[in-house]
Amino acid sequence: MYREKLSFDGRVAVVTGGARGIGHAIASALGEFGAHLVIADRDEAAARGAADGFVRAGRRAEAVGLDVRDPAAVQRVAADLAARHGKVDVLVNNAGIARNSPAIDTTDAEWLEVMDVNLNGVFWCCRAFGRDMVARGRGAIVNIGSMSGIVANKPQPQAHYNASKAAVHMLTKSLATEWAGTGVRVNAIAPGYIGTELTQRGLSNPQWKETWLAMTPLGRVGEPGEVAGVALFLASDAASYVTGAVVSVDGAYTAW
Repeated sequence: MYREKLSFDGRVAVVTGGARGIGHAIASALGEFGAHLVIADRDEAAARGAADGFVRAGRRAEAVGLDVRDPAAVQRVAADLAARHGKVDVLVNNAGIARNSPAIDTTDAEWLEVMDVNLNGVFWCCRAFGRDMVARGRGAIVNIGSMSGIVANKPQPQAHYNASKAAVHMLTKSLATEWAGTGVRVNAIAPGYIGTELTQRGLSNPQWKETWLAMTPLGRVGEPGEVAGVALFLASDAASYVTGAVVSVDGAYTAW
């Protein structure tokens, strides 16, 4: 019974920022369980490369260039996919950026850039794809938040990033309750330090690395696949009674 509940056969899954890192790992997991993948990324060439790799591995995948900061572009992509596939069953809002700067030195442009990608982009995608999901009475959305939306990390200064991810968590809960009677579920994942290219840059700073690992009870950085397994569950029918949740995948960082 549970094998069937974890199947994505016949389902279309859109993963923003799916060309690399956590997004790529989530797409890989969904594809392994039968989903038709749509790799949506601002770097269209990278999206095509990722999709081609999935196709070579025997998955069904396509690529689309998408800048989630542009609500009109998001709506066009959502409408095109609905027209060509008849539906989108799963949306994973993974696209995001991180910036580190003291609050008093953060420029207006930097603040707005972080909010445009990390918060506005998530909302534009939820609204565009959620509209069709609500109309069909079925769908699952997984937003990638962060443990930085739960605690203020140290030693790196990143008030804008922390605020954007906290907002993603509340957006997730708000949409989950608003859409609870429609058959559409909305959940979030709050990863800790995961071994992506972005995190590796921070690990190159000895002070940051020492603090990060010391504050993580498991004592190590996580792997993208360890986030992907949780996303797979939340997007699947096995999680049919799970909505409005923010699931921490952080090696117990936020449990101290």
